[in-house]
Amino acid sequence: MATLLYRLGRFSFHRRGRVVAVWLLLLALLGGAAAMFSGSTSSEFRMPGTESQRAMTVLQEQFPQAGGATGTIVIASAGEGRLTPDQVKPVVEQAAAVPGVLAAVDPFAARSVSPDGRYALVQVQFSAKVTDLTDAQREAYAKVGDGLAGLRVEPGGEAVTGGGPEVGSSEALGVLVAAVVLVVTFGSLVAAGMTLVNALVGVGAGMAGLFALTGVVELNSAAPTLALMLGLAVGIDYSLFITSRYRQFLAEGMDAREAAGRATGTAGSAVVFAGVTVVIALAGLSVVGIPFLTAMGLAAAATVTVAVAVALTLLPAVLGFAGERILPRKHRDGQAASSRRAPREAFGFRWGRLVTRLRLPILLAGILGLGALALPVQDMRLALPDAGTAAEDSPARRAYDLISEGFGPGFNGRLIAVVTADTKEATTAAAAEAAKLITGTEGVLAVAPPQPNADGTVALLPIIPTAGPTDAATEEAVHAIRDKVAAVDGADVALTGVTAMGIDISEKLADALPVYLLLVVGLSVLLLMLVFRSVLVPIKAAAGFLLTVGATFGITVAVFQQGHLADLFGIDTPGPLISFLPVLLIGILFGLAMDYQVFLVSRMREDYVHGDTAQQATVNGLGHNARVVTAAALIMIAVFGGFVLMDDPIIKSIGFALAVGVFVDAFIVRMTLVPAVMSLLGRAAWWLPRPLDRALPNLDIEGESLAKHAPAVKEGEYSLA
Repeated sequence: MATLLYRLGRFSFHRRGRVVAVWLLLLALLGGAAAMFSGSTSSEFRMPGTESQRAMTVLQEQFPQAGGATGTIVIASAGEGRLTPDQVKPVVEQAAAVPGVLAAVDPFAARSVSPDGRYALVQVQFSAKVTDLTDAQREAYAKVGDGLAGLRVEPGGEAVTGGGPEVGSSEALGVLVAAVVLVVTFGSLVAAGMTLVNALVGVGAGMAGLFALTGVVELNSAAPTLALMLGLAVGIDYSLFITSRYRQFLAEGMDAREAAGRATGTAGSAVVFAGVTVVIALAGLSVVGIPFLTAMGLAAAATVTVAVAVALTLLPAVLGFAGERILPRKHRDGQAASSRRAPREAFGFRWGRLVTRLRLPILLAGILGLGALALPVQDMRLALPDAGTAAEDSPARRAYDLISEGFGPGFNGRLIAVVTADTKEATTAAAAEAAKLITGTEGVLAVAPPQPNADGTVALLPIIPTAGPTDAATEEAVHAIRDKVAAVDGADVALTGVTAMGIDISEKLADALPVYLLLVVGLSVLLLMLVFRSVLVPIKAAAGFLLTVGATFGITVAVFQQGHLADLFGIDTPGPLISFLPVLLIGILFGLAMDYQVFLVSRMREDYVHGDTAQQATVNGLGHNARVVTAAALIMIAVFGGFVLMDDPIIKSIGFALAVGVFVDAFIVRMTLVPAVMSLLGRAAWWLPRPLDRALPNLDIEGESLAKHAPAVKEGEYSLA
């Protein structure tokens, strides 16, 4: 692999004009496709195979008027007086006039007025699904009640949730911090700017292609933002790794074309491996069997793939244009090569010697500390986000809070029992029996009268729980209701609604988490065994990854669920974690953790193979790569941390967890615990049984084959064959 990438780097360097032109043309074509074919994203979560999804399918097929998007408009009296029908009537009329609305129910006719008469709910039914609502429909719905004196009117429900999170200044802040880190690391504005622009081209191409696909593929609203987050982080990091190695070769007096080839063959090999691990982990989300999570994983994996391709082709081409300006100014004035080869000892060497000398205390402190940080995991709860976790000034949150204030939290988490039978009589009898059983269930506040469809074979039973949508009591009530209605004869009774679907999705994801974690850990052991030709190094890497995941989950639970330091991170209402966050976090952190593992340990193995003692090889690996890994980690933390400033609770929690995970893995696990363990293991770290050694292919991540193959590539020969 190293030889192929070496030739690719030389080819891109030599044909730099054509390579840059191809990428710019591709970027323009994808941008045009995105402008012409992009569609809307969805905030809807579906889970095939669950009871709630099965019931929703029945509604869409046999009760279509109840299968569309719903809205709830809450009306509150501005003073202490009771609402009157005349005050509420204009709101009902405005809601009924919204394009696409089938019905807006008068709260006095539906008895949806609070006991004190100061609050009322207008139920709105759209003909289209929530994913098919247009911006014009949403805007018209959001304006219902505007200008009515003496009333507070807040439209809520599915119709006010929809578009994806906006990308803006918070992401730009992360990019700005990344730029500062690059300037400090390289000491050259040209090197920093080139690395950043190179990564942005990859992100632009990946995101444009992704948006072009939204016209034919349904994506969750968080998918593009996740792809942007990962594309930026890995794109900058991959370019950083290759550029750093290129500068090192130049400083050693190597010809620029040869340096580009060698950098692509060595650091590029590690980039390929790191990118492949991220892609496999993200694509592996499809094994969970959840469509929206599969789409998110594949979208992010595609963006990472583009970032790798850009780093291996466009970057060497741009290096050709940069020339020696890639070096700090003091290294461009013809100083003797010897002055460049004897730099002042880096901090990484001093840190490496300290860690190897105090390895046992450091291991003990690190493991106990990360274990303590992981303790909150035992209280972790998972749920899909609801309006109660939205920003306090958002329309959805205002409606949610007003409903809770006037009616109680359970009115925000309404459930629907779908009763299906062969005849009208059987449906009516089964609905009456189900209503009686549900009414006596703990956690249920009220059950509304059955609502049959046109032929009477399907009936709906609206159910109001006593607690909010993400409360543990509501989850218990859902299971209790399902247990009780199982006794209804002659009909099928299935529980659905946004709240029930959220509970089903969260439980399925929780069940899939151990399987996915085992898959990722097993994959890491196998891949690292191929790369490092060792048994203990992969096991140590997997154990470090588990420490990272545990500590990251624990810190995230402490902040987002338990509310510690919530104000500092702009969390208005602590609550359960987003149900797909753990699975997503494991997949992404696995790939990123392997980045640092490869870049640090590959240099340790390289020096060990070339004759250094195991102890000295450990110090050298940390000394040579600590600066680059530190810069890469800081860039990722900055990019991910920028998304913490967003209001969207999904993106905020993902950005926070990834930033924390990268910090823990890079600085505590990879740059502290890993060298301590390597020092403790000594020569045993590189032990591999002879039969296994013969069976495993040699991937040559360190580029050892270049010493033999590179000279065979003559000057001016740039064939990729």
